[in-house]
Order: sequence, then structure tokens, then C-alpha cells
Amino acid sequence: MDNRKSYLLRIDPELWAELEAWAAAELRSINGQIEYLLRQAVGKRKRASLRKSLSETQAADPKKK
Repeated sequence: MDNRKSYLLRIDPELWAELEAWAAAELRSINGQIEYLLRQAVGKRKRASLRKSLSETQAADPKKK
């Protein structure tokens, strides 16, 4: 059984068309393309948050540099 969460997404038709073309070019389904893009965005945000936390920690304790 698939453990994925279903979610209804309302999206602008122009954006849909762009995603559809992009997905086709990368041989993915629309759903697969959206999930791929969301995973990239979440990963990027996590890395940025980690860098920010690290720099704040180093700024609070300059001896750790």
C-alpha cells in the first residue's frame, strides 16, 4: 500500500502548462515533477537554516571559529 498523502492542489493554468512541459522534458509525471521540485526546495531551505544556525552559534561564541 502507498503511504503517500493525497492533497488537492489548485494551480494557475499557465503554471500548470509550464510544469507539464517541464515534466515531459524530464520524463516525469506532473505529480512526480511537483514532488521533485518540493523536495529540492525543502532541502535548500534546510541547508540554509542549518548554515544560519551554524553562523549564529559561531557569532555567539567566537572561540569556536
